[in-house]
Amino acid sequence: MIYIIIFALLLLAELIYFKVADKFNIIDKPNERSSHSTIVLRGGGIIFSLSMVAWTVMMALTGDSSAIIGYIPFLCGLLMVVGVSFWDDVKSLPDSVRLIVQFTAMALMFWSMGIMHWNMWWIVILALIVCVGATNVINFMDGINGITAGYALAVLLPLVLLNKGLYFIEESYLIIACLGVLVFCIFNFRPKGKAKCFAGDVGSISIAFIMLFAIGKLIVLTQDVTYLIFLSVYGIDGCLTIVHRILLHENLGEAHRKHAYQLMANELKIGHVTVSSLYMVIQFVISVGFIYLCPNSVIAHWIYLICAILALSLIYVLFKKKYYHLHEEYLASLNS
Repeated sequence: MIYIIIFALLLLAELIYFKVADKFNIIDKPNERSSHSTIVLRGGGIIFSLSMVAWTVMMALTGDSSAIIGYIPFLCGLLMVVGVSFWDDVKSLPDSVRLIVQFTAMALMFWSMGIMHWNMWWIVILALIVCVGATNVINFMDGINGITAGYALAVLLPLVLLNKGLYFIEESYLIIACLGVLVFCIFNFRPKGKAKCFAGDVGSISIAFIMLFAIGKLIVLTQDVTYLIFLSVYGIDGCLTIVHRILLHENLGEAHRKHAYQLMANELKIGHVTVSSLYMVIQFVISVGFIYLCPNSVIAHWIYLICAILALSLIYVLFKKKYYHLHEEYLASLNS
């Protein structure tokens, strides 16, 4: 019953935000790099961070306030990135400001994980770079209706299954995070041109922060970094697209439409819901396979991870080799 009440409150909060966004003209205008063609409300993904606020209040009201003490640094970090990302949605901020806040917030997350130790400083620095990079890749991948929400569910649901045996995080944390994503799905997991809102940086950055915290807690408990496989589909598309753009000598800070999902949605005219569902299903299958098909051994996990990375990379390269010329033709049409 409490989860039903929280879902209803989150739904109400999202509707109230729409009124605020509409009044203050917080909108996303399409441009030549966009995958949408109409003006849509931006920042609807603020519901992800509000779900964490709801979780904190629930824990306090149900007598489990002592359980959230260790989460306070994480929550402070989340509010930091949410505030800066929301401001960036309203009025663009310099990359340096956003990165400073992201690294600081990630350090607070690591504090909650209990890994901020001087004797492992080099691991902390490496992990900070990886996690901030992953956060921005997840942000870059937010380009069509439903992909952020669908992918978040494909990450969170396997974590719920895994948590039943390992218990690496409060179960209610994962469930309420899923509820926030489901609320957003109602307004965003729709065909092209029919989305009520977009996640905005505030949404994609905050859900990345929420997912990385759960995965990080899992890795700290098991000492097994192969659980990063839960982000493998985004990781391959995001990282290989960056490599592709470097080979093309492009400015990585400029907006583009070179991700595989963008080619599907824009050049191949595949529906947004279909593309988002494809990414969601592939990640979910890989994650569930990792949980149930691999014996509980690090060697088996590494073999599975390497095979998944190689398979996804091969699919990405073959897809780009076959269809990237369509994007080049699109760019030529803009120049002409």
